[in-house]
Amino acid sequence: MSKVGRSIKVASLIAGGVALAAAMSPSTAEAAGKEKCYGVAKAGENDCANAAGTHSCAKRSTIDYHGGDWKLVPKGTCLELGGQAKPFDGFGKQA
Repeated sequence: MSKVGRSIKVASLIAGGVALAAAMSPSTAEAAGKEKCYGVAKAGENDCANAAGTHSCAKRSTIDYHGGDWKLVPKGTCLELGGQAKPFDGFGKQA
């Protein structure tokens, strides 16, 4: 197998793993009484990939309270913390 073929295969496996993890996260969070809350994570304290797709892992955010990065919070507390249930641009507009 060529280097290009291996690279494509590895990239496909990684993408599939990320998609699977993203699909499983909400149900696991709901079972634990938590919800995704966008705009409340400090830099480096986000729980997973951001809405824009500029990073794909937890702890990778670089901006405090960015509207595209989320953190799991106790269900029903997101708005109280100043966040939103859907991604936004940091100025209150949906992304």
